[in-house]
Amino acid sequence: MEIVSVTSMLQTVLWTEWRYKMKFFNRKISFQRLNEYIGRRKASVNYQENRKDTRKDLYFLILCFGMACMVNFTIESISRHSFAEAFHYLIKSWDVFLYNTYLIFVTLTISYLVRKRIFASIVISFVWLIGGIANGVILACRVTPFTGNDLKMIGNAASVVKKYMSVDQILLAVLLTLAAIGFFVLAALWCPKFQGKMRYQRYIAFLILAFVSILPVTKLCIRANVLSTYFGNIAIGYEDYGFPYSFLSTIFVQGIDRPDHYQESEVKKIIREDGKDHYRTKENPNIIIVQLESFFDPSLIKGMEYSKDPIPNFHKLEEDYTSGYVRVPVVGAGTANTEFEVLTGMSMRYFGTGEYPYKTVMRDNVCESIAYVLKNLGYSTHAIHNNIASFYGRDEVFARLGFDTFTSLEMMDIEDYTPLGWAKDAKLTDSVMECLKSTEGQDLVYTITVQSHGGYPSEPVAMNQPITVHGTEGEEDRNYSIEYYVNQLYEVDQFIGNLVKELEKFDEDTILVLFGDHQPSLGLESDQLACGSLFKTNYVIWDNMGLPKEDRDLASYQLVSIAFDKVGIHAGTLMKYHQERMGTKRYWSDLKVLQYDMLYGKKYVYNGEDRYDEADLQMGIEDITITSIKVDLHGNTVIKGNDFNAYSRIAVNGKEMDTVYVDRNTLALKNHEINRGDVLEVNQVSHNGNILRKGTAYTYQGYQRFIKAADRVLN
Repeated sequence: MEIVSVTSMLQTVLWTEWRYKMKFFNRKISFQRLNEYIGRRKASVNYQENRKDTRKDLYFLILCFGMACMVNFTIESISRHSFAEAFHYLIKSWDVFLYNTYLIFVTLTISYLVRKRIFASIVISFVWLIGGIANGVILACRVTPFTGNDLKMIGNAASVVKKYMSVDQILLAVLLTLAAIGFFVLAALWCPKFQGKMRYQRYIAFLILAFVSILPVTKLCIRANVLSTYFGNIAIGYEDYGFPYSFLSTIFVQGIDRPDHYQESEVKKIIREDGKDHYRTKENPNIIIVQLESFFDPSLIKGMEYSKDPIPNFHKLEEDYTSGYVRVPVVGAGTANTEFEVLTGMSMRYFGTGEYPYKTVMRDNVCESIAYVLKNLGYSTHAIHNNIASFYGRDEVFARLGFDTFTSLEMMDIEDYTPLGWAKDAKLTDSVMECLKSTEGQDLVYTITVQSHGGYPSEPVAMNQPITVHGTEGEEDRNYSIEYYVNQLYEVDQFIGNLVKELEKFDEDTILVLFGDHQPSLGLESDQLACGSLFKTNYVIWDNMGLPKEDRDLASYQLVSIAFDKVGIHAGTLMKYHQERMGTKRYWSDLKVLQYDMLYGKKYVYNGEDRYDEADLQMGIEDITITSIKVDLHGNTVIKGNDFNAYSRIAVNGKEMDTVYVDRNTLALKNHEINRGDVLEVNQVSHNGNILRKGTAYTYQGYQRFIKAADRVLN
């Protein structure tokens, strides 16, 4: 047994040693084979070409990074209107500059997917440059920069471009556009193609990795305080964090983030603390709110002198009635956001950077507003604006804010316009009184002016103006802009005075809230203003009921709640919240909870239900009617009626016809024959062809008579 065991052990040792030697021998052979394979691979043509293509890929990657640096620096130079300022930004905020370069670089890598890489990278770079140029141009016209939400306003931009740019500037822009098109055509023809093998799997994997990396890199920069997700001042935010990041933030960061402590019990606790609705019912007054375009007290501008007071009526009201500063969310532009705050009581600080709720959440959602709150108290609700109905999408949004009627420019007979083409405000007094007289009960009338809208020309546009301006020497361009502005403001102030006189004669209790939506875009800085801020305008609350004067400074989302409180109306979720909780410890955090719940959450405020339905918005107050139809000797059809204007269009049997506007009571069809039994309507049509309001149908009975007045106009 011992001999057998020794023999077995010896065999095992020998077998193990043989296996080890064979394994080493095989490994040696494998290494040799591997080295031989590598040698053959290196010597092969494909290997050499692959290495050559890889070097080209790396060289192009370096080229993309260099292009990204140049594009980023150029964008910042254009946005800041200065190479020196851009260089200062590069030195001071090199980490922010590097991050924005990285964003541009990632987009440039898309050009790996095509053979004409250089041409593709030029196209992508040009897209970024277009954004930078747009930002620079917009900042030259207003204080707020170019945002993603401005892309949603392209339709409105076409209608106001002539008010901001001269004919020469528009012509130059067209010529530059044609030159750019020509450049791209030549570049497409001349730029070389990549001659190597297109390794799409490798390129796509690299692109996915590059784009996916943006999110963690951005979060890392935010944690390191290199970037921020909140811009208290969007213009300063763009300066601090660069155009690429800021612009993309306005596109991808929208809405209100879910609060950490959002739950039903928390919401119920908040609204329970605000108490139940209570108000005076029959004693409630008419409530008129006038949102004054680009209105603030020009005497607040340091170093400026005026030949006389630009706003004497407003100053007189400030002396006798509740007044103060109102803090607004925008400067130079963005009227709709101040408007949203006033109408809803919601603060814009919780929404995305540069977001316009009118263009985002309000496109599909109904929102509690002062119009809905007052309708529950028996009010009729009206909106008035002497600009086109579709501006900021008001023709749709006002229905989701609970208004019964909307009288826009297309519903008005306005003949007086500013040198820039904005409608003057004088006619708004008639529109306000028309709303008040259209019902027997109480009315809410929300009026939006437009006369003092920018831009403000930097050279004289009118002679013998009522007010002359004396300012800082060497700044004539800005002095001319301010002079134009204060003279428009002077006429707006006359409208305010006339409106107050008409309301004083009106035999109903009325409260009138006047406030500026934002400061004008005059290139001012905070230290040039006596109020110390670009985000402060003025407000005053007039009444004919002898209410006490209680001056205080407010935010625009608090303004109406104070007006409600003065007349004893304590109703509406956010109106009551501001009345009860203003200045308390959890005011801001609880306000965010309520706003989130009402717009994006589960609506615990309304017990999980949709409390408000979209209103049936009617354009204008009075029906547009035809009283008679006659035909002159030349075959021109003359229509008599009421409330016609330049936006009136005659439809015959449902087909819109070429219409000649004669006067408020007369329209005509030139060289068009109508027949007995034809049905005619006078519709109010927007500038883009949409029917805003259909007129009352009128059937032609065939009666004809020669009309001299119309004949003179048409022939």
